[in-house]
Amino acid sequence: MTTSATRRYDLDWLRIIAFGLLIFYHIGMFYVTWGWHVKSDHAGPAIEPLMLLVNPWRLDLLFFISGVATVFLAEKLGALRLAGSRFTRLFWPLLFGMAVIVPPQSYYEIVSDIQFSGGYLDFYGKYLTAYNGWCDQDGCLTVPTWNHLWYVAYLLAYSLIFAVLWPLLKRIPLGWAARLPAPVYFALPIALYWFAQAVLQRQFEDTHAFVGDWTVHTHSFGFFLLGALSARFDRLFDIAAKSRWLSLAIGLIAYGLLNWLRHLFYAKALPWPFEVAWAIGSFTESCQAVFMMFALLGFARRHLANSDGPIRRTLTEAIFPFYIVHQTLIVVFAYNLNQLHLPATLEATILVIATAAGCWLSYLVIRAIPPLRPLLGLTFSRGKNTASGNA
Repeated sequence: MTTSATRRYDLDWLRIIAFGLLIFYHIGMFYVTWGWHVKSDHAGPAIEPLMLLVNPWRLDLLFFISGVATVFLAEKLGALRLAGSRFTRLFWPLLFGMAVIVPPQSYYEIVSDIQFSGGYLDFYGKYLTAYNGWCDQDGCLTVPTWNHLWYVAYLLAYSLIFAVLWPLLKRIPLGWAARLPAPVYFALPIALYWFAQAVLQRQFEDTHAFVGDWTVHTHSFGFFLLGALSARFDRLFDIAAKSRWLSLAIGLIAYGLLNWLRHLFYAKALPWPFEVAWAIGSFTESCQAVFMMFALLGFARRHLANSDGPIRRTLTEAIFPFYIVHQTLIVVFAYNLNQLHLPATLEATILVIATAAGCWLSYLVIRAIPPLRPLLGLTFSRGKNTASGNA
């Protein structure tokens, strides 16, 4: 993260960690019982508790960090140059991703789900022309699509909205916010999260289709704005650092309570009416998400604020290209590994190594060819390490 004087190494590291967790989360999606593009023959509930520990906050944390980064860039560039910078860094990876990176995910999905027997070129021609005939009992596959790159599309929209509003926002005095009692800093994001889950989720299912995706927008844009507001003073990060152990404990307790509520629900043993249980569960999930986010912000502030070196500098630039390519690598490797019928542990180990190697190789190749660099969100010229402005 860049200011006029220094870098926020703690947020650089936290961004790296958050994207890294997201990559492992998507590897995990191959092995859980929840729906995904392709599934392993070994899929089952074994790792679902770990997935549920990360699921409520993994993307909200990224949007929060992106909000902080956007303010730092706005202060450095101004509104017009900010809009241009964010468009260049996000639009071209999104377009390239939808046209080149994402299609193999859809191809292997229809091969797996509806036993599509055509070749990739046959598929790709139909993909580009919005073919609507790949259907099963759950509906038809929509193409072209952005799949995991919905995060990039949403962030692009939020960044451009913010650029328009920046001349006004920067004039709003925030000194009063820096003097608010510490509990307010927890209460506001909890209230935002609870409203999205308890109220909007009942009416607007998550679609990642942008239009009408009000629950996701409330989460994503809400935490983006919270990050933008927090960037202008350090009190939130100081509170997070001081309360990091307490936040971690409360987050883990909330996670345990939420799992207990899920168990009661699936066992049809809830002691309350469903509406009451939904409200309690939504509040518990909100506490899990927010307190875990505060714990991570606090530990990063306490232990990583002065941690710099070549690893941080390289990963700060590389992690966004990793994100762009990782899910396609996972889907392609996972589907083909599944055909070998390997033991689960060996299969998963190979998948992790192959995905990491594929991400790294993709980054090295694109980084070395200047005209291709913007396609993965890198600056056109090497040597300008401003990757924290990407996402």
